[in-house]
Amino acid sequence: MEQAQIGIIGGSGLYQMPELSDVTEVEVDTPFGRPSDAFFIGTLENNRVAFLPRHGRGHRLTPTEVPFRANIYAMKLLGVDRILSASAVGSLQEQYAPLDMVIPDQFFDRTRARARESTFFGDGIVAHVSFAHPVCDVLGDVLETACKVANVNVHRRGTYICMEGPAFSTKAESEVYRSWGMDIIGMTNIQEAKLAREAEICYATLALVTDYDCWHPGHEAVTADAVFEYLTKNVRNAQIIIKEAVRGLSDLERNCKCGAALKHAIFTSPNLWPEDTQKKLEAILKKYAAK
Repeated sequence: MEQAQIGIIGGSGLYQMPELSDVTEVEVDTPFGRPSDAFFIGTLENNRVAFLPRHGRGHRLTPTEVPFRANIYAMKLLGVDRILSASAVGSLQEQYAPLDMVIPDQFFDRTRARARESTFFGDGIVAHVSFAHPVCDVLGDVLETACKVANVNVHRRGTYICMEGPAFSTKAESEVYRSWGMDIIGMTNIQEAKLAREAEICYATLALVTDYDCWHPGHEAVTADAVFEYLTKNVRNAQIIIKEAVRGLSDLERNCKCGAALKHAIFTSPNLWPEDTQKKLEAILKKYAAK
């Protein structure tokens, strides 16, 4: 199977990376089903990268329908050890204006659908990963530098609250999230971040601000038309930023803690692992299996 070290997950509006060259379209099967779409594996800044449109080409999947486990596990099967995730978000604070970029360092989970699986574990193998710091700071630093190179207004750090969707917030909800100190709001990233941590893959989000949600007195309630207008303007910036970030990762040694997230997290003794579960999770468990 074609391999890549850097994964890119494109969110709403970001369905392709035109800068990719020598592109191969790869279908990946996983124990958790099929990913959102085929992967586009190509060369970007002399690196082999795997690009996946989160909602599928043509935006066919709601946030709840995204097969998060299949997406992240497929990245692991492809050899990816760093994921750059691009996501459209609403702003919950005045300082994050439409067309700004935010690189959050915290997440807050407000999802509730059972379909949103956020762990690979269970079925006889228990693991509890550390998630106090849910994103890779090294990747965040690289994204921040890339934003500055691209001359885009960027905000480093902040909390991304992940709601269920697909409807946008009520005004009451938006005001409550603001009172909690949340910074931006989206519908997808919490599951990706949790699963990437379990898969020992570095993960960071480039959040593309499209609107002020519905709390801002100077703006009307969020509409799809307004969101898509800003999305169009944001997408090209995101493509440039991701290209710069991949360049920044080219010679950067991976020495963060993400690559050993499971080292002390698996509570079930390897000699008790059910054979079927161990086989299903082989891509992330093989280095911890009983010798």
